[in-house]
Amino acid sequence: MERRTFLVTSATAAQAVLAQSANDRVGTALIGTGNRGSYLLQSVLAQPNAKVAAVCDLKSDRLDKAASAAAKDNPFTTKEWRKVIERKDVDAVFVATPPHLHSEMAVAALEAGKHVYCEKPVGVTPAQVRAVVRAAKRSKKVFVSGQQLRSMVQLGEAVGKIHAGALGEIYMIKAQRHATADLPHDGSSGDWYFDVSKSGGYLIEQSVHNLDLCNWAINAHPVRACGFGGNMRYKNDPPGRTIYDNGSMVFEYPNGAKMTFTQNVFHPRQMPGGNQLVYIYGEKGGVDLLYSTNFYPHVAQGQQAEIVPLAAKVEEPAHAHTKAFYGLIAGSGTNPADIRVGAAAALTAILGHEAMAKQRVVTWAELGVEL
Repeated sequence: MERRTFLVTSATAAQAVLAQSANDRVGTALIGTGNRGSYLLQSVLAQPNAKVAAVCDLKSDRLDKAASAAAKDNPFTTKEWRKVIERKDVDAVFVATPPHLHSEMAVAALEAGKHVYCEKPVGVTPAQVRAVVRAAKRSKKVFVSGQQLRSMVQLGEAVGKIHAGALGEIYMIKAQRHATADLPHDGSSGDWYFDVSKSGGYLIEQSVHNLDLCNWAINAHPVRACGFGGNMRYKNDPPGRTIYDNGSMVFEYPNGAKMTFTQNVFHPRQMPGGNQLVYIYGEKGGVDLLYSTNFYPHVAQGQQAEIVPLAAKVEEPAHAHTKAFYGLIAGSGTNPADIRVGAAAALTAILGHEAMAKQRVVTWAELGVEL
């Protein structure tokens, strides 16, 4: 073959490959482009097999910012989320709105034949969670919940060793999620966060990550819970506030293991103890799961314990949860956080909230959701 002919042929083939890869990219829509939605948008843009086909937000400034960030894909922009669901060039939908909207939007997207990445929690009431569970089970499309701790390599290795018996029988879990201050009252989420019917409060909107990690480690969801919560520092601040600024709960798991969980938004910045922790106690010792994954074996008094990590520290791959979502769409990999994981996490948080709100023991069966 002459050199000129070879070059022309090669260029034509390269153009064909580029055109094909552009057409094969998964048309993706993002509903909600606030703080979390903006992060998810960046993670989508980092995926070579994804194309941002549409972005949706009620707030014009957020919508414009998202459209600019995804300018290379020239996405459709709208404030009406149902228009996104209806589009034929949208194959996958990311739901990153305030939590009370997650269920309705995820169900609509699944019923429209879209793959769905639904931010946590999948719902703030049992009825909302139940609706997503039913829709996801009926659908043949991919559903991933935004419990992204499930995609962390170090945690996955440590939890795997716990499941393999590194701790023996698990007796107890002590976990907390504390913050140094309330969410900014005049911040971008201030118009919905302090309404418990929209956010679920700190336990359901944020601590759902921590509770899911505990469920993952013990390989089960709790069967009942009791607890108390209220407002000690931010009483009716902001005015009309219906979420708690603190809570203390006890969850019981099927094998009788107990988990104590506390949350507050007044943990002094320099006070020891750390804002977040997950300690797991078992037959063979305990593990600091959330950060170091260090294992502390039981030893007799006067003996020195050999402290070893259950998993080595690694540089966690960027956007692993999003990458897994697109891998599943392409037919590869395993789902890190399917509907059962997402629903169990949300229901665990709802169980704790119900126990605090009703000031009595609340059982999992009362929630009325089959996973």
